Amino acid sequence: MNNDSAAGTTPNGRTRTLGLVFPPAGDNYTAMQLDFVGRVAETAQAYDYDVLLTTGREIGDRPFQRILSGHRVDGLILMEIRLDDARARHLIELGRPFVTIGQSGLEKTWWVDVDWVALGRACVRHLADLGHRTIAFVNRSEELFEAGYESAHRGLEGFNQGVAELGLTGRGYLCGDDDTAGEACLGRILLEDPATTALVTMNEASLGGVYRGLTRAGRVVPRDFSVVGLVSGPWAETVTPPLTAADEPIGEISRVAVELLLERLDEPGASPRHVLLRPLISIRSSTGPRPSEPGDDF
Repeated sequence: MNNDSAAGTTPNGRTRTLGLVFPPAGDNYTAMQLDFVGRVAETAQAYDYDVLLTTGREIGDRPFQRILSGHRVDGLILMEIRLDDARARHLIELGRPFVTIGQSGLEKTWWVDVDWVALGRACVRHLADLGHRTIAFVNRSEELFEAGYESAHRGLEGFNQGVAELGLTGRGYLCGDDDTAGEACLGRILLEDPATTALVTMNEASLGGVYRGLTRAGRVVPRDFSVVGLVSGPWAETVTPPLTAADEPIGEISRVAVELLLERLDEPGASPRHVLLRPLISIRSSTGPRPSEPGDDF
């Protein structure tokens, strides 16, 4: 009996299993990451496929190499994509079918992603329409940013574009993925520019700490300070006040990723497909007009 038969392949040579390569953002998976895992598995199951989850940030990581060995999976979905993702380049060299959730910048990749640049600009415009003039951007951690995580770079790019286009004052801050880091980041923001009256965050894991820091600083949301999420999810309603944010379409992203991969498996010679999603901002209760100051003309 050959290895493929022992692994349980079907008569057409498929395992009916998709690989999901998804390293945790930090030491642990965030709630958003776990939501992605569940949605990918649900979609795959609807097509009678199983999902094998593994980590792997680098080509040489043992979990990444193990999933490539033998014939464990028919294709892979890569997540936590970098601007120049070595894992994607490696899979292209191997001729293995895969898609990415995020843009790797490589011509031969199939991908689905959120338009982080447009979304960053939209968040800045929303705050500008409310009169805010000095805005901060709470990004992902220094480690992830320096590693080239594409969402962190594109989100900052959109923020900077929006600030420049509208003639505002804005500054970006790197923040770890937990409440302690969020509170410390908020402290830096107010220390470095006390005139800041709003922030855009794409770090949902630190949101509780940002809110806590504002409370300790005596800033009431949204009366004294506005917060808007570049993306959020069901937890936007779990903070008080509920977060104004673009609700990241996790279900749609996961569905499209699975369907793109199955399409690629069925049509190996097809040209790469790209799907760019532009979620709308859901207005809740964390944003309001800029507080008036002495010297205001209104």
